[in-house]
Amino acid sequence: MEQSTLSEIIQEQTSRALWEMKNVMDCVPDELWDKEYCEMPCWKHIYHMLHSLDLWYINPRDENFVEPGIHEKDLNNLDVVSTKRLSRTEINDYFLCIDKKIKEYLCVLTDEQLLEYPTNCEYSKFTLILAQFRHLHTHMGMIMGFIIDGIGLWPQVLGLERPFPDGEYSKYF
Repeated sequence: MEQSTLSEIIQEQTSRALWEMKNVMDCVPDELWDKEYCEMPCWKHIYHMLHSLDLWYINPRDENFVEPGIHEKDLNNLDVVSTKRLSRTEINDYFLCIDKKIKEYLCVLTDEQLLEYPTNCEYSKFTLILAQFRHLHTHMGMIMGFIIDGIGLWPQVLGLERPFPDGEYSKYF
């Protein structure tokens, strides 16, 4: 792992977080996909986590931000019951778009830019990234808890040192 710049560290840790996020999503069994937790289905907790990452990681005030095609008003809001249901395929496709968008952003992000403020935004780029790590892992922990409680298996994570799996791997520890 390269650690000579803050932007390289952020890039590496974000790649690890995105891998873990996808693995946890893949660990949700079909029987838990629509199961409600705090009156919201598991898939909506996942969508909330994804939508927040999409909107807030780079610039929540971006006037050119385009909602995903699957979005409708309050679909990301865990305080509002939705009539729309998202499939695993829709969620996975959305994840892939976010993964690509964030990795492209990080490829050009420099240390000097971390304390800059995106257009129309009151938060620095570094603040937005750190806040999303906090938010992401709060929800990841909840979803992992749903899985552990539901099927008794612990989704695999990378931590700081475990290498990214190459090829087939067990989704669980």
